Amino acid sequence: MVGRRGQRRAWLVLLAGGLLGMTGACQSESDEADYGQAGPHPVGHARIEIDDATGMRMLPVEIWYPADPAEAEAAAVGILLEEFEPAGPGRELLAGLVAEAPAGCTRARTRSAADAAPAEAAAPYPLIVFSHCHQCMRFSSFSIAERLASHGFAVAGVDHVNGTLLDGLAGTSVEISDEFLAMRAADVARVLDVLLDPAAPELPPELAGTFDPTRVGAMGHSFGGATIGRVLHGDDRVLAGLVIAAPVQSPLLPGSMLTEIDEPMMMMLAQEDNAILEPGNGFLRSNFAEANPPVWLVEFADAGHWSFSDVCGLVPAFDPGCGEGERQTDPGTMFTYLDNELARGLASTYATRFFAAQLRDELVADAVLDEADPQEIVTVSARRE
Repeated sequence: MVGRRGQRRAWLVLLAGGLLGMTGACQSESDEADYGQAGPHPVGHARIEIDDATGMRMLPVEIWYPADPAEAEAAAVGILLEEFEPAGPGRELLAGLVAEAPAGCTRARTRSAADAAPAEAAAPYPLIVFSHCHQCMRFSSFSIAERLASHGFAVAGVDHVNGTLLDGLAGTSVEISDEFLAMRAADVARVLDVLLDPAAPELPPELAGTFDPTRVGAMGHSFGGATIGRVLHGDDRVLAGLVIAAPVQSPLLPGSMLTEIDEPMMMMLAQEDNAILEPGNGFLRSNFAEANPPVWLVEFADAGHWSFSDVCGLVPAFDPGCGEGERQTDPGTMFTYLDNELARGLASTYATRFFAAQLRDELVADAVLDEADPQEIVTVSARRE
């Protein structure tokens, strides 16, 4: 039997197909919705700090959002990656790492303006919370955040304190565990508590009340992907989830049950993932087969674990996905990873399609969710019912 969600999705696809088949004005509308490129808005970003659910940790949060058109020039100039951190030892350490990182792997400069005036006409913004990989940072995937913000979304990335890159470099990071996974999921919930409260004192006045509580999504990379699975399992505010390079349900972290997740999910898989290896990818493919529909699996040929990340190659642990490596699907065979700018761009495209379809019911986005483009790199599997 086809449920209401399946009926709705089938209706959307049929209607979208009809719209895309028309000529004239309707065709021009579909041309304007180009999720493969930056959208109509310049992008702003702002840093805030919030206390966690226990009151024991202060969590830096970076918010990307559509900016006022007057901010276009500042957004085009952007900031250096290390400037996401306040002036001090952390920024200096990051600057040194960026200076030594392979230029083609680590993205060293943003295309967003710090503390930019928001685009009032685009508010309220659908809100997506980002959970970073183990020992990464809230801005590890700022390319995806910028693409989404340029298309009218807000993205909030949270530093999971005690499990960030700076914690790892200082030797103070906790290990991956189900207990820390639960804490990370609580961090995401706390971000939603603050951002969805128009009276929250932590928010800049110009951003207070600009986030739509009825259109909330979540995305995460690696351990962040597992975090998002836990969030989907337990937070009814989140309506759709994007999981990158990690299974939601696995023997390592058994607390998240796919059968308990009803929200639409997209899963991204790096076929040459030298971090979770083929067993991890096997669990990810099994997750796709077992998840409640609608669910999509997007596989990227020649991509490594950090191919989609802006900090690929920043430290040796983030090298899988940068330059040359050994195929994990064919040990002993050397190859060149997928170009990082291309990998980030493709991940951004599919992320924007997914959230535009799920949080804004955009027919054009839904119609292209199942498409593999380019076919020599991308494979898409879909289970809509």
